[in-house]
Amino acid sequence: MSSLSKVSPQLELPTAQKQANTQKPSKTSRSYVHFVAGGVGGLVGAVCTSPLDVVKTRLQSTFYQQAIIHAPRKHYLLGHFMETGRLLVRIKQVEGIRGYFKGLGPNLVGVIPARSINFYTYGNGKKIYTELNHGKETPAVHLVSAATAGIVTSTVTNPIWVVKTRLQLQGNGPRRYHNSLDCTLHILKEEGIRGLYKGMSASYLGVAEGTIQWVTYEHLKRRWAVNQHREGRFRIGGKDLEGWIGNIGAAAAAKLVAACITYPHEVIRTRLRQPSENGVRKYHGLVQSLRLIVKEEGFAALYGGMTAHLMRVVPNAAIMFFCYEAIIHHFDHDSRPENVIKNTSSA
Repeated sequence: MSSLSKVSPQLELPTAQKQANTQKPSKTSRSYVHFVAGGVGGLVGAVCTSPLDVVKTRLQSTFYQQAIIHAPRKHYLLGHFMETGRLLVRIKQVEGIRGYFKGLGPNLVGVIPARSINFYTYGNGKKIYTELNHGKETPAVHLVSAATAGIVTSTVTNPIWVVKTRLQLQGNGPRRYHNSLDCTLHILKEEGIRGLYKGMSASYLGVAEGTIQWVTYEHLKRRWAVNQHREGRFRIGGKDLEGWIGNIGAAAAAKLVAACITYPHEVIRTRLRQPSENGVRKYHGLVQSLRLIVKEEGFAALYGGMTAHLMRVVPNAAIMFFCYEAIIHHFDHDSRPENVIKNTSSA
């Protein structure tokens, strides 16, 4: 077979090759590889970006918003960067390096299964929905697969994120919770099982973010693959550095777009998960929280901590998807960049 760079992307593949691509996908891609790859990607990304995750959570909370709510808003974007930088410095000065990794334990306990479940459900769901769609992998298939993965992941892992949020909101003063188990027991004793599912409505709203991210990522990745194929830069049996750069860029861009569109749900979710003040719960539901935040703090409060959030999630997504694609690339022949064109043609 001649080099892939000499094959026109418009040419139809032989019928036998079509059937091989659509009817005999890699066995490995149907099993545990998506689960393992997602978990590894989530682990590496979470550890690398933990300091910004702590800052983001604190800036989203009322405990920190009250201190800056009356600050000048003339240079709002610059102010966000400055506030993020100041809080990073202050955490180091007051709480030490360990302050950057508060909540990392439950975060990892949550991230690893969450990413594993999400990538596993999406990767295998995509294959199932593609088969149901007569072997055609379309944007609609990506959308349904992403929504399914988001709902399943949010339902299973919400209690872990509640515990993580509570631990991250503890400063250097008296500690209400000593560790993840202690926090979980306190919540069950004081709030019941429902306390572990606070913010669930906002989590389901956040499914939109994951859906937008996956659909955008698949679109950008495929566009990059097609463009590179037309320019003859893919190689069979050799390293494809440009293909990997394209995938990383697609992951970062997809997360940036999705996060900017859906960010307010992050703030609402954090408010719903934060502990009560003097035994009084201030935030009770999605709509009530939205109205109260806008009324008391203004519309801008819905974007509190957004700079720290973007500084964390964009590189986190790039790292996570790189690890995921690298593992899938190693085990699954059909996921390799040069085969994206083949599978597209066969669909």
